[in-house]
Amino acid sequence: MPHQGEILQEAIKNSGISITRIVEELGITRPTIYRKFKDETLDYAFVKRIGEIISHDFSNDFTSLQQTTLPFVSSSHHITPVTPVAQRAHVTHSSVSFPEQDYAKQLMALQTKYIALLESYNELLMKVYGPR
Repeated sequence: MPHQGEILQEAIKNSGISITRIVEELGITRPTIYRKFKDETLDYAFVKRIGEIISHDFSNDFTSLQQTTLPFVSSSHHITPVTPVAQRAHVTHSSVSFPEQDYAKQLMALQTKYIALLESYNELLMKVYGPR
């Protein structure tokens, strides 16, 4: 079963739109998109943006297992809002129960966003300071 990066790469290839055009519209480098093709999991916003560029809907390309364990389908994920400190005194551990799986999903989503943020930061540094 192909992972999300491979699915993305195949869709781009089938679209006939050049990698050069895609990376220019995204504001990323060619090496970055090629690294994304190797990633098993991709950020929802990144996939959605490429879908817009190549006029492709990726929601049918990812298996239901990939969609439930990864942040691709935003409607199936429920992120618990943070309770303000002043109100936390009322909440007891017995009144709130979160399955471990929800924590894993949230952590995976945060990790994906963090990696995307780091890559964007590195690209910005390359634009500003150039290669060394």
